[in-house]
Parts: sequence; structure tokens; C-alpha cells
Amino acid sequence: MEEKSTWGRLRWPIKAIIIAIPIIGLGYWASETGKFDGGATKAVQDSTGVSRTVDASGSPSAATAEEKRSFNYTPEKPVNGEYKGVVEVGASGFNSFVVNIDKEKRWEIISKDFGKSFVYEGMATTADIRTGLKDYIGAMFDKGVKSKNIHFVISSGAQKEPKTAAITSELKKMGYIVNLVTAEQEGKLALKCVLPASYYDNSFVVDIGSGNTKISWMDGIVKSAEAPGAKYYEKDLKDAAVYDQVKAIAEKIPATKREVCFIIGGVPFELAKQTRNGEERFTVLNNPEKYNTDKVKIKSGVNIYKAIKSATHCDTFVFDWDANFTIGFLLSVK
Repeated sequence: MEEKSTWGRLRWPIKAIIIAIPIIGLGYWASETGKFDGGATKAVQDSTGVSRTVDASGSPSAATAEEKRSFNYTPEKPVNGEYKGVVEVGASGFNSFVVNIDKEKRWEIISKDFGKSFVYEGMATTADIRTGLKDYIGAMFDKGVKSKNIHFVISSGAQKEPKTAAITSELKKMGYIVNLVTAEQEGKLALKCVLPASYYDNSFVVDIGSGNTKISWMDGIVKSAEAPGAKYYEKDLKDAAVYDQVKAIAEKIPATKREVCFIIGGVPFELAKQTRNGEERFTVLNNPEKYNTDKVKIKSGVNIYKAIKSATHCDTFVFDWDANFTIGFLLSVK
């Protein structure tokens, strides 16, 4: 009886141990491989500041292969800066920015407004333009910008639009200086605004506008080249021809400058909206093949994006939500 009683006391603990052994083993296997619940994946940051999700072996995780990447860079804040405002008259409308800039040219966005349009949406009379511009300027005054610190820039693409002549005329009557910039200047100003100094040696800049595309990089001095813009279809240009033209221009970028592309413009803005994480300053775009749209302007812009990627083999295109070539213009004002 005593022997049976002992077995009776021990058999349930022994069974529990037998059951637990494979469970513990499974847990260990899962923690080592990440195949049980994905818990072994981790984010790693490369030398360019881009974070990717990898598995325990250091390879991209299959479970997270479609997750977006992030760009970990924080610009320096201005110290004792001054508010300045700039309005870009573009080929498709108006963009405006109020920027805090200090003496060291450190800057931060105070407010931004994309895509406003007076003339392009029917406000074509002189009175309409004047009223609209006064409202626009008044909004900058309300944010603390002095009249002397408000600037107007007519983009190279907009200069090809006859309607912008009326805007220029009204601005001059109101006492404002209207700054006309070439495509080459736009590319250089975009780089001044977008490209951090720590990326001068390995990166380049692309600005895909409606009227043209600007590609720029540092090579002792700023180099800039112009290509067709996202509305090239209005000029009866074919996708294949534009692709080849953009690709040929992008191939001029030195091989050492192709690690990261800082990209801005209307089409990149639309692409970045699809994957932006909260209010992040920088969004890493997906590969161009990931974007499908029925909008002809977006499709044309993606065609340009594909050509640049094909020419440079760059796999990191970083959209800056605060940047615009006109901010580069403000940074160049003494």
C-alpha cells in the first residue's frame, strides 16, 4: 500500500514535467527564430539614418517585409531666430511658408500652406487677385511676419504660364519685389533647404514639380540639372521618352552621391501621404512599383521617380514634409 500511495503522490508532478518539456522547448525555439510570434524581430539603423525591421539573423523579416522604413534625423533648432515668409507662385498654384531662421541659417517651419490657387481656379480678374493676395499676406502678418520679411518667388514652371503675369503685376503695384528663378536656381535652392550638411558626401536631391524636375548634388559646388516635370503629358511627351530623358540626366550624379535621395515636390507629397506615420518630419517612400493610381499627374510623376531610381540604384528616397526650394531662397537672403 505504501508503494502505491507514493506513486499516487508523484504521478501528477511527473506528468506535468513531461508536458512542460516540449512547451519550454517550443518557447526557446520561438525566441531564437522569431517564427512563433515574431518577437525576435528588431529595428536596426544603418549609417544613413534609415531604420529597417530585421529578424534574429539580421535579414529583413518576412513578417515585416512590407513595413515602412523610417528616417532618423533631427535638424538643429534655430536660436533667437526671426520669422520670415515666402509665397511660391507655382505652375499649379500657390504654396506659402512662415519660417523661423536664425543667424546660423538654422530653421524650422512655423506654418505651411500647400496648393492655394487664385488665378488657376477662376479668380482671374485684377480685383480678385488683389483681394486674394491681401488675404494671403494678412495671414502672414497675423503670424508675426514683418512686411519687409515677406518674399514672393515665381517658379520656373510658373513663368511659362501666361496667367502668372497678372499676379506679378499686382504684387509690384502693392510694393512687393517679385523674384523670378530659373530651373537651375531652383535645384540649387532646393539642395540648400533639403540636404543636411552631413549628407553632402553621399546623397542627392530631387524636386519633382509640375513644370519641371530639378536634380541637384554637391560636387565642390552645387550642381543642378533640369528634366521634364509631372505634367509633361500636357506637352504631348510620351512616358518612354521622358523616362529615357530623366534617366540620362540622373546618370550624371556621381556614384558616391547616390546613397540617399532627399525628394520633394507635388507628386512625392502625394506618395508620402499614403504611408506617413503621424506627424513625422521625414517619410521614406516605397519603391515606385508599389504606387498605383488613376491620376495622370501622379502616374507621370511616378514614371519620373522610376527613371531616377533605375539610373542611380538608390533605394532610399526620403520625403521632407517641411522643405521647399523657396525656403532655400529665404536662407540665401541676407
